[in-house]
Amino acid sequence: MDDKNTNVTKSHKVLLANRKSGAFSGVVDVLSFDVAEILLETELGMLLIKGHDLHVNLEKGEIDIEGRIDSLTYSDIKNTGKQAESILGRLFK
Repeated sequence: MDDKNTNVTKSHKVLLANRKSGAFSGVVDVLSFDVAEILLETELGMLLIKGHDLHVNLEKGEIDIEGRIDSLTYSDIKNTGKQAESILGRLFK
């Protein structure tokens, strides 16, 4: 029996405008956020957004961010849970 779910293409898009606003799709969860950092779980891995005066607007799988965006950093995570916690610990060192 073929499992068609193994060939499902995951989608994640980022639209960044003038480092002042960003639209992100394919977001699974917002793990943490404050005015300096936002940590997202996306369809294609973890995304850490750093900046200043960051504000989040969340709508079903899509996030709009406003503020000064300084960096976007991706990390691959194959399994959530304990592995995610260890990667989170490394990201925030």
